Amino acid sequence: MKTSETLIKTKWVIDPAHSEFGFKVKHLMITNVKGVFRDFQTNIYTSGDDFTTAEIEVRINTESIDTGDEKRDAHLKSPDFFNVETHPQIIFIGKKLERAKEDTYILYGDMAIREVTIPVKLDVEFAGRMTDPYGNEKAGFVVEGKISRKEWELNWNTALETGGVLVSDEVRISCEIQIIKQSNQ
Repeated sequence: MKTSETLIKTKWVIDPAHSEFGFKVKHLMITNVKGVFRDFQTNIYTSGDDFTTAEIEVRINTESIDTGDEKRDAHLKSPDFFNVETHPQIIFIGKKLERAKEDTYILYGDMAIREVTIPVKLDVEFAGRMTDPYGNEKAGFVVEGKISRKEWELNWNTALETGGVLVSDEVRISCEIQIIKQSNQ
């Protein structure tokens, strides 16, 4: 559909120094193990400054997983979990950002892990916009959600003698995202 006005797209890039893609999973059914991915890229385009129009693509390098324990990280990189040699990225493609309340949204998209793509729904809190001391316009978001790792064939586990399993199926996603306005195209 053409209009008399040219639609201006605004590109936003992630600020890696002020962003984190994190997760936590129950261990032994009593405590959480937390981790982050250290290497990620995004492509975000909005129509003007309206984030509800955002085209979102996130690529997370699975090799960059960090739980603070080298042995556990090596196991997570193995074929039991992410199989990083064969599946080097987690890919998220946003489909729709829907306003829930004033500064909260629901983000619908497709997440691909190990070449299995599943629709997901994530909660998004808009934390605001600011201009930093260098004149860069930035926006902040908190993204949270829950997924079932078995849906992506991340099935490894061990049954416990006392009942339950070593690693929960539920993975809680918790991300702090800061993006920088780049240009209009």
